[in-house]
Amino acid sequence: MTQTPENRSIEFIFDFVSPNGYLVWQPLKELAARKGATIVLTPALLGGMHKLTGNAPPFMRDADVKGKNAYAQLEMQRFVTRHGLTKFRMNPAFPFRSVELQRMLLAAIDLGCGEAFADAFLRAIWEDGLDPSDSAAVDAVLAATGLPAAALAQGAQSAPVKDRLAANTQNAVDRGAFGIPTFFVGGEMFFGKERLGQIEELLG
Repeated sequence: MTQTPENRSIEFIFDFVSPNGYLVWQPLKELAARKGATIVLTPALLGGMHKLTGNAPPFMRDADVKGKNAYAQLEMQRFVTRHGLTKFRMNPAFPFRSVELQRMLLAAIDLGCGEAFADAFLRAIWEDGLDPSDSAAVDAVLAATGLPAAALAQGAQSAPVKDRLAANTQNAVDRGAFGIPTFFVGGEMFFGKERLGQIEELLG
């Protein structure tokens, strides 16, 4: 079914802590550009989603399943190769606490610079090895990209932003999400970076 123009948006349930969130970001933007669709970033907390659903990171959940994590790594490498994501590196601090960056992303969205913020910090974390707990390093990224650091920091500490991040997490789970990357196109949910082809087909 082809989506009507008013429904040509791809909601991306997103958390910086997910390496798959980085891997799918550029291919998703390219898909949206090809199809004349818009991306709606919805920051949520992956850890909170796991707690609410009983899920766990695959490297932990599948640790005792012979061959499964090795195959997951193979599929990840295939995706990296297919999309030319040669700068990707696993972050030395992974799994890291992402709540501060997620709140700052919400503040950036409110200020109209959400995509630029996501671009900058996805590169910093998953290409340059940024430790999100290093506030000086985070400030350096903001300074280098010209993002409004003071306004973002103030917004991230506001009660409405904090409450909205928690609400986003609960709402994503209520709609069926259990991990990242999750996408909603119209009323359809898609999970995983491997679903981009299905999303493209739905958009027609």
